[in-house]
Amino acid sequence: MNLIVNNAKWVMLVSGILTATMFYGLFAPQAALESMFGVSFSGELQGIVIRSWSALVGLIGVVLIYGFFNEHVRKFSFTVAALSKLVFVTLVLLYGQQFLANAWPAITMDVVVILVALIYVFTPSSGSNNA
Repeated sequence: MNLIVNNAKWVMLVSGILTATMFYGLFAPQAALESMFGVSFSGELQGIVIRSWSALVGLIGVVLIYGFFNEHVRKFSFTVAALSKLVFVTLVLLYGQQFLANAWPAITMDVVVILVALIYVFTPSSGSNNA
């Protein structure tokens, strides 16, 4: 447990950087959708939704990176990011199983982040570990 708690902030940094890469969907929504789910879209509304989703996911990455650098908001940042990732994982598993072949790397990373966040947030005095 201590190993996880002591290194949780590094999980935040790495997963934050990887999550923030979804900002590219703002500029290339079709490519983001194809790389993440293996499908394409047509129409302006889908483009708006994908760009918005990409921005929100990218912002979660920024939240994780901010939490890495600022211990006083680390638990909050980790909690917000983990909840966002939990919603995504749950929705894909419930309604998007046909996309698992493409989405499994993101799902795997998100599950790891969720588990590490749970351990970090619910371990007493983990906020004082700066490792």
